[in-house]
Amino acid sequence: MIKLKKNFLRGSYPPIITPFKVNGAVDMDSFRRCVDFSIRNGSHGILLSGTTSEPSSMTINERIEIYREGIDVGRGRVPMVCATGSQSESETMALSEAAEAAGADALLIVTPYYIRPPQRGLARYYINLCKRTSLPVMIYHIPGRAAVNVTLNTLREITAAAPNMVGMKHAFNDLGFATSMIREFGPDWRVFVGLEDLSFPMLCVGACGLMNAVGNLHPKKLAQMCEAVDAGDLKRAKALHYQLAELNEAVFYDTNPIPIKYMMWKMGLIARNHHRLPMAPASPEVAKRLDGVMKRAGLKRAGRAKK
Repeated sequence: MIKLKKNFLRGSYPPIITPFKVNGAVDMDSFRRCVDFSIRNGSHGILLSGTTSEPSSMTINERIEIYREGIDVGRGRVPMVCATGSQSESETMALSEAAEAAGADALLIVTPYYIRPPQRGLARYYINLCKRTSLPVMIYHIPGRAAVNVTLNTLREITAAAPNMVGMKHAFNDLGFATSMIREFGPDWRVFVGLEDLSFPMLCVGACGLMNAVGNLHPKKLAQMCEAVDAGDLKRAKALHYQLAELNEAVFYDTNPIPIKYMMWKMGLIARNHHRLPMAPASPEVAKRLDGVMKRAGLKRAGRAKK
């Protein structure tokens, strides 16, 4: 495995949402505001075009534009990771090449979804992709959506053939697998937590950071939790975990990112609460619950939102 700088790919890297206009177009002004908001409030890096960004509803060209705009907003302030995965190897390669050309610092590539490939196919897929880029690459492991797991043996095969494979975003309710990876590949193997509820415990066993949707709403607290664990202040980190608990639960009141977008709209971070079908805005019942969560979490309006 290639040697990474000590603080690179560590800390809180929120997966930024994609705002849409009434006509369905990407609202780049709101998007840029979201990226900047997260950086200004302490995020250690940014993830572009992850699941929370609804990439499956976007064209390749729109995803590439997201990379370019997000990296432009970052302007070297923090590392920018681009999620370039698709169910198609050729599409993933095209997106990865575009992200690298745009100035990405690393790539996150989701396991091909829906088709449920065998482990030997997964290994060859990631090895091929790693050989096509000079950037560090991480696997996005999200069996709940992709319907496929990555085994430790498959990771061994990939890392043996692809030294720029450096870690994983682990979005699965399996703390033991995080432990197994770190024990197998050492503490330099980057494990980002992808499930909000497991943020604190997985950081405690050696995860390098968080890639959580809640970072769109409360980036400062997520960054502080990472910093507290890194400093060995587990009492502080545990307190932040409980402060974030209800907000973490609220993300799943409906399909992500429906609750996140509603709350960001109420905060004035995005101009309108629009979605592309088959996604849809929060129902009145969910919206009422989210209003209560926001009040208790101290999330306040940062600007003027429109209906």
